[in-house]
Amino acid sequence: MTDPDAGSTSGPSADGDATAATDGDATTSVTGGDAPELPADLDAVRDALVGWYEADHRDFPWRRTADPYEILVSEVMSQQTQLDRVVPAWEDFLDEWPTAAALAAADRGDVVAFWSGHSLGYNNRAKYLHEAAGQVETEYDGAFPESPAELQALMGVGPYTANAVASFAFNNGDAVVDTNVKRVLHRAFAVPDDDSAFERVASRVMPDGESRVWNNAIMELGGVACGTTPRCDEEGCPWREWCHAYRTGDFTAPDVPTQPSFEGSRRQFRGRVVRVLGEYDALPLDDLGPRIRVDYAPDGEHGREWLRGLVDDLAEDGLVAVDGDAAEHDGPVVSLRR
Repeated sequence: MTDPDAGSTSGPSADGDATAATDGDATTSVTGGDAPELPADLDAVRDALVGWYEADHRDFPWRRTADPYEILVSEVMSQQTQLDRVVPAWEDFLDEWPTAAALAAADRGDVVAFWSGHSLGYNNRAKYLHEAAGQVETEYDGAFPESPAELQALMGVGPYTANAVASFAFNNGDAVVDTNVKRVLHRAFAVPDDDSAFERVASRVMPDGESRVWNNAIMELGGVACGTTPRCDEEGCPWREWCHAYRTGDFTAPDVPTQPSFEGSRRQFRGRVVRVLGEYDALPLDDLGPRIRVDYAPDGEHGREWLRGLVDDLAEDGLVAVDGDAAEHDGPVVSLRR
């Protein structure tokens, strides 16, 4: 599941005839160049998608809760991480810290070590999630804010994540616009590859007051039936009778940015540093190095200078502490910041 943290904007609601002339510029643009294949009977389009979703969908555990804390954890974990890896991590995380209050009271180093140990990507997300839990407790008396705008006041919560939490916890969000949704709208209604056009069309198609089921449904459509390789008939896509791509056979879609390889990346080695330091109180740089990569040599290509760069990055992020200087026999001593 991708998380562009590019928020969607509210648009005029649709109530039937999408081709009728209106006085609103946004509505007029949606019926013209924004979506030349948008059907007139939007109620039928909506009912078909919601019915398809409610009949059968992937049963992720966070879809069975309306708890904003649990949903926030799932959204942060799902950023550029495969969902099959998120499920066990999410369950383990909530076993360890079942509420925002429990997370706020936790040691940040323990939270970061958990994050790294479950290979959840950038450790800053763990730090921000911990700080956001603290904000909920100290600034909001333990009650999550409910609107996308208010949720963005939480540390590390951008427009996309705020809208997802508002949608799935409070049924109070705007239309979600992620990579999957863009692909669906581009193929189904010939929406041009333009962020503002996607946002306007997504807002128009979503039924009023139904952000929880709608955003789940349209993301499910993009993830299951309308992926990079479409599975229209195999997955019984509910929009086949209206879909421009299905009718024309042209299943091109907007460019999808590729995630850099994790194996051998700085992200991977940063995670290893945090994970190793979670097992030790402190380590000199040259003792840490061989535990990070087997070919570590102080004067080698991946030696003290290379490792010091990783450690300094983590120190700037507030995740580790460095005591001493590089001139010491085994290098400075590195510890996880508690």
